[in-house]
Amino acid sequence: MKILFMGTPQFAVSSLAALLENGCEVAAVVTQPDRPKGRKRELTPSPVKAFALERGLHVIQPEKLRSPEGVAAVADIAPDLIITAAYGQILPKSVLELPRFGCINVHGSLLPKYRGGAPIQRSIINGESVTGVTLMYMAEGLDTGDMIAKVEVPIAEQDTSGSMFEKLSVAGAQLLMEWLPRIAEGSVTRTPQNDSEATYAPNLTRDDEKLDWRISSRQLFNQVRGLYPMAGGFTYLDGEVFKVWGSRVPEEQDRALKPDWQKSAPGTVLETGAFGIRIRTGDGSIVLTEVQPAGKKALAAAEYAKGARLVPGKVLG
Repeated sequence: MKILFMGTPQFAVSSLAALLENGCEVAAVVTQPDRPKGRKRELTPSPVKAFALERGLHVIQPEKLRSPEGVAAVADIAPDLIITAAYGQILPKSVLELPRFGCINVHGSLLPKYRGGAPIQRSIINGESVTGVTLMYMAEGLDTGDMIAKVEVPIAEQDTSGSMFEKLSVAGAQLLMEWLPRIAEGSVTRTPQNDSEATYAPNLTRDDEKLDWRISSRQLFNQVRGLYPMAGGFTYLDGEVFKVWGSRVPEEQDRALKPDWQKSAPGTVLETGAFGIRIRTGDGSIVLTEVQPAGKKALAAAEYAKGARLVPGKVLG
């Protein structure tokens, strides 16, 4: 069975690696074009491309898969099966109809919840305690196809998007390899999704990264860990962008606000110390543990507060 694999981020690498380790014939890999990254804006290949080239696989990088050139490139491969994992583009009908075994997707949520491009990040931002992976047949809609199988993966208190990407990529690869023989046999029972239960997880925007100190400490904590390590949360300090990479909700015994703190507006620095930087929130306080001032590298919040003399009463936002 000739497989065409489509994927872009690190999440997809585990599935591609599993296919190769199990002797599957991966005829080619489709991934996003190289993108500029870093301060020097150097063109950088996706993790999937880098992995594929290391293993001598043929790589295709259409800017738009639905373009005539993109469809023709896929048709030239004549795949029996297309497997996608966080590819980042919706497959057009002309591509979906090409392989005789269909197109399947390894999706990082428990469908029909969190359809879309950022299911892992948004499940953490929304405070979910469990997520998972769904193996599904692809349709023309956004993650609307019939489901093949699911596996649940708990979200621990200190999990971030980074750690969950790793956990889910492994779970997705295992699920794929478990069901691939039955997909090839055509013995899979399709389970339609209940559209009335669908929720959506659109790609994150700059607005999603901005911290609103008026919301609860728990919401801010979830937002920060949901944005790590991709973008990070941000606020403003003296008119400049101030990134927040790590935080924690104070322990029960530290949650009570002192009388003078209760009058402080959300975003106010309440105190600093070896523990980090305590900030007033909508329902109490949150402790920043890792920050990044404009033009500088990320560092422990305690170290930054010591060097910058960040005094109580200073307001972020």
